[in-house]
Amino acid sequence: MANIASAKKRIRRTKRQTEVNSRRLRAVRTYIRKVEAAIVAGNKTEAEAALRAAEPFVMRGAQKGVLRRNMASRKISRLSKQIKGMAA
Repeated sequence: MANIASAKKRIRRTKRQTEVNSRRLRAVRTYIRKVEAAIVAGNKTEAEAALRAAEPFVMRGAQKGVLRRNMASRKISRLSKQIKGMAA
């Protein structure tokens, strides 16, 4: 256990930030799952709408450091490629 005041504060801040990051990551994963579910169901219009809703959250997650930037871009790219390959 920390004895120094600044170390105690750092522990509190880390705990708070960990909760925020985990919430943000859960939201990103939920949006991605919605897109993937629409792709599996074969509903192209729903998949496109879900991707439009998911993209800002995924990129914001990358901006905030929850995801790596290349991973976020790769995920968006692959999902959009799958949607474009679907039958209308």
